Amino acid sequence: MYYAVGCLLVIVLVFCLLFHFRRKKICEKICRMSMEEKCSVICPLTEPLGYCYVSGQDIFSTTIQAPQRLFGYTALYDRYAFHFNMAIDCMPVYFDYRERTWLIEFWKGQYGINMGCEAGIYKADSLVPSIRRKTTLFHSVEDEEMLPVAIRFYHKDNEIARLHKTHWWLTAFRMGAYSEPKDLSADIGITFPNLEMLFAFTSAWKEQWRHDYDICGMQVWIHFEDCSTCKLVFPQKFFFRFCQWRNRILCRLFLWVTRPFTVSIDRLLCLYYLLPPCFLRIFKDKKRKKCCKKGVCHENRL
Repeated sequence: MYYAVGCLLVIVLVFCLLFHFRRKKICEKICRMSMEEKCSVICPLTEPLGYCYVSGQDIFSTTIQAPQRLFGYTALYDRYAFHFNMAIDCMPVYFDYRERTWLIEFWKGQYGINMGCEAGIYKADSLVPSIRRKTTLFHSVEDEEMLPVAIRFYHKDNEIARLHKTHWWLTAFRMGAYSEPKDLSADIGITFPNLEMLFAFTSAWKEQWRHDYDICGMQVWIHFEDCSTCKLVFPQKFFFRFCQWRNRILCRLFLWVTRPFTVSIDRLLCLYYLLPPCFLRIFKDKKRKKCCKKGVCHENRL
């Protein structure tokens, strides 16, 4: 028995030493790389998964042709978010425009090891009664229907990201940062193509959320600070706290494994060279894919 324990300890020690020296070589390799070289490695890996790196702000955002575009969106995704390490506040706005029901939704919160904010634009194939909007799958808009979206994302009044792009799903994710959804806020601007659509959105906003908004020309600015996760009741509150406990552990583990780096792209490269399966797991959109496998996407599809 003592011989077996001794052999096991020797194996563990050898493994730790090999891991240490391998990690040291990887860190030295990353330190020698220029930003262009780093991006040339990371971008081909993340863009097929729907994400791009914004080096000037050290965040990740989504690409226009992200594969998530195929899945659309439904309120049921938000309901299952806790099961996929996502503790998020959401603010959907449903409105009717030109014989179709549209959904413009905003999110903020903790996405696994990422602190983030999102703004998505979707539509149904026809008008959807209010009673069915929470179970209907809305499709991502086509290229010609995308809207200019601006996001100013804050954590406790400290600006994290500032983006402006014509998109169907504009996002900002800070990797390796932990937060509570109530500590995050965002100023989000949507520019509409005409007054008809602008008034349809603002009317729905006043009816569904009753928060103030600002209009500048065809652009509507809203301040997203509403904390829907603060209003949870048991057992939702239990699942939320368990989700955040797990996220905090994963975030600390990520920071420990990728030390001593402080920039997201360096940390990600370290993880990619050291533990490739973990790298791929970070960028998988488990919420949409697993919900679709369960048949959620096919419920009441119009």
